[in-house]
Amino acid sequence: MKLGLRKIRRDLGWRLRRYQARWVRARSKAIFIGITGSSGKSTSASLLGHIMGAHGKVHLQVQANTIVALIRTLYKRLRRAGPVDYVVFEAGASDFGTIDAMAQMLKPDVAVVTMIRLEHVGKFRTLEAVAQEKRALVDALKPDGIAVLNCDDPLVLAMASGAKCRIATFGQAENADYRATDVGAAYPEPLRFSLRWRGGVLDLQTPFPGEQFWLPAAAAVATALELGAPPEKVAARLASFDPLPNRCKVQQVEGGPQFLVDTAKAPWHSIDIALDMMAKAKAGRKRIVLGQISDYVGSTRKYATAYGIARDIADEVIYTGDNAHRSRASQADRDSGRFTELRTPKEVSDHIKRTAVPGELILLKSSSNLHLERIALAWTHDVRCWIPACGKKEGCQACGLYEVPFEEHKSFLANRRLEHRRRRFGWLFGGLGLTRRS
Repeated sequence: MKLGLRKIRRDLGWRLRRYQARWVRARSKAIFIGITGSSGKSTSASLLGHIMGAHGKVHLQVQANTIVALIRTLYKRLRRAGPVDYVVFEAGASDFGTIDAMAQMLKPDVAVVTMIRLEHVGKFRTLEAVAQEKRALVDALKPDGIAVLNCDDPLVLAMASGAKCRIATFGQAENADYRATDVGAAYPEPLRFSLRWRGGVLDLQTPFPGEQFWLPAAAAVATALELGAPPEKVAARLASFDPLPNRCKVQQVEGGPQFLVDTAKAPWHSIDIALDMMAKAKAGRKRIVLGQISDYVGSTRKYATAYGIARDIADEVIYTGDNAHRSRASQADRDSGRFTELRTPKEVSDHIKRTAVPGELILLKSSSNLHLERIALAWTHDVRCWIPACGKKEGCQACGLYEVPFEEHKSFLANRRLEHRRRRFGWLFGGLGLTRRS
């Protein structure tokens, strides 16, 4: 009986929050921008929010990109934040119908689509199915809306067909409305490129370490220009952007190694991109740490293929996690130290600490479940949470508990909540005799 009542209360609460979210959206005068795609959407959304922050109040929601996050953004955060000028929301697809549900709630004025790749293979199976799911964001636009589409991707460009809104394209193709040219990056030299559009040519300098970031940068810049942002301010804001943690974020250790931390996701299509970035980088010594590849179909072949490419780039390749044995590295490579197989992130961290060379460049590449960012964090923090897979989706920086052993997380959070309540309701706790323990 109690379980039934709890379910009823949860269902009623969910319906109430959905109603409140729709109420807030209907009354908001902000410009709502939805960004989706298989890769690049978090960076595009964050960068666009940063650019438009120079022209008005922005509410940005990235990484937590589900319908639950959208409803929370609308009914809770926007309601409390007061009037805003722009809402930038990253929409992620995890199942059929997820984008459509968010699009109907968001009712975007602008929709941006970065690219279509085969992620969530077990669910979508084909590129066409992924594209159909993402297209729901464009289909939700009104006639006065704007769809900003990557014209280099045929499946994205096809979303223009039948669309009732205005279309603006970006890409490296000659027919792009916003054409990226002269793209170049070779770490430590950051990405630079030119964007040619009807208003002229913008020469752009970015903080990104690899050429692949031209796409989210071009998507954000094109959207900002479509919204009327002055070109010179757009360029200045792009140059001042601080890249997102764990998405090829650079961490330099004084007197130690340099890390390229790319541990937020690792679909198969992104592995070549990360390895190409390392190949073009300039460093006296290079090492590559590969953890979990997100795609499970053909995983043995993928790990072996990745090792074959990485071996020609790096002085040492380190595989870690449950699939570390799939590299097919030769015994000669193992004996010479060209390949190292270690099961846990803690073992990798200890190995790198023992063998680090000042100024060397180390790529950390994995899906988020292994939290390989801890290997870089351990050079500047006392990392004490080394459980191989904690089950948390957010990065360690967002979690903030990496200096607390995993088995103490629950008690630590409980004590922190209690301390917060004591500070907020100190008079009540004191009256009840609930004094702080020494």
